[in-house]
Amino acid sequence: MKKTVAVEEASALIDERIGQLGGWRGKTLANVRAIIRKADREIIEEWKWGTPVWSHAGIVCTGEAYKNAVKMTFAKGAALQDPAGLFNSSLEGNVRRAIDIQEGEKIDEAALRDLIRSAVALNIHLKSRPKARQAASKRSR
Repeated sequence: MKKTVAVEEASALIDERIGQLGGWRGKTLANVRAIIRKADREIIEEWKWGTPVWSHAGIVCTGEAYKNAVKMTFAKGAALQDPAGLFNSSLEGNVRRAIDIQEGEKIDEAALRDLIRSAVALNIHLKSRPKARQAASKRSR
């Protein structure tokens, strides 16, 4: 059974995670979070799989912290244009793409905001498409 975490609780869990991380990883995750919120005022913070998740019409990205990197994984990243070349991880997959941010690395905030907005636009587009009516198309053959 899937347990849903309320938005307020998810935001508190993200706050807690940032505090637990501390140091450069906590600061980086907090910065990424602020950029995400600036990029889309309607973004929803969630807590899934023990990690922060940001959604709008579907999952936009997750924010994981590892020993040597803070990773932003975009759920449909392979379908996004990345003119600034932010994606530097999970490049071999057919669906996801990720950005690994190392200690001391500067984030191109404008490019990241654009990427987040593109991910939201893709989610909205995919959600608005009518579902294919497979059974009806088979009958018309």
